[in-house]
Amino acid sequence: MHRVTLTFDNGPTPGLTDRVLEALDRVGILATFFVIGRNLADPSARALMRDAHRAGHWIGNHTLTHTVALGDLPDAGYATTEIGETQALIGELSHPDKLFRPYGNDGLIGPHLLSRAAVSYLLEHRYCCVLWNCVPGDWRDPIGWLDACVAQAKEQEWAVIVLHDIADACVLRLPELIARLNDIGVQWEQKFPESVILTRGGEVGSLLPSYVADGVPASEAPSGGVPGRP
Repeated sequence: MHRVTLTFDNGPTPGLTDRVLEALDRVGILATFFVIGRNLADPSARALMRDAHRAGHWIGNHTLTHTVALGDLPDAGYATTEIGETQALIGELSHPDKLFRPYGNDGLIGPHLLSRAAVSYLLEHRYCCVLWNCVPGDWRDPIGWLDACVAQAKEQEWAVIVLHDIADACVLRLPELIARLNDIGVQWEQKFPESVILTRGGEVGSLLPSYVADGVPASEAPSGGVPGRP
C-alpha cells in the first residue's frame, strides 16, 4: 500500500485556501499548510489558518518572504529573520514541533536550501525541518500536474506531496487528485516519514551536507537517510 501526506505551500490565500480546506474537509483528510509569514499580515489570511488549525490541520513555517533561499544568502541575521519572524507570526497556531520547510526555488533539493547559520538556528530553537519527495508542479502546469502527481505517488512507498494554495495551482483539480489516489488505495497520513525530516527536537535527522551551502559543522553531522527525488 502506498502512503501519502499532503502539504500546501505559499499560502494562505483568501478565496483559494478556503476552497482547499473545503475539499479536504469533505473527505476527512488532514494536511499541513506551510505558510509564508508576510501573508499572515492579512487578517483574512490569518483567519483561514485559524480555521485550518481548528479543523486539525498542521501549520508550518515556510519563511517570511519566500524570495531568496537560505543557502543563497548564508547570513545568520537573514536566517533568524526568515525563520524566527515567521514563527512569531504563526504564534499559537504552530504545531508543537515547530514545523519548518525551506524555500526550494521550484521544488529543487540542493545546497541552496540551507546555510550553516540556518541549521544552527533550527537546532538551537528545536525546529522540525521538513522536505518533500513529490513536487508535481501545480503552479507551473495547472493541467498536467495531476497526472504527474499520481505517477510520482505510485513510484514511492510514502509520498510527501507539495501542492500550493495559490492562484493557478491545485485548487480546481484537488478533488480529482484525491479521488484518483483513493482509486489506487493510498493510505492518507498527516505525519512525515523520517526520510524527509532534516532536524527535529534539536537533533539532526536526514540532513546531508549537500543541502547546506556553506557546509555542516562536524558536531551536526547527519545520521539519517536520503529524501526521495523532488
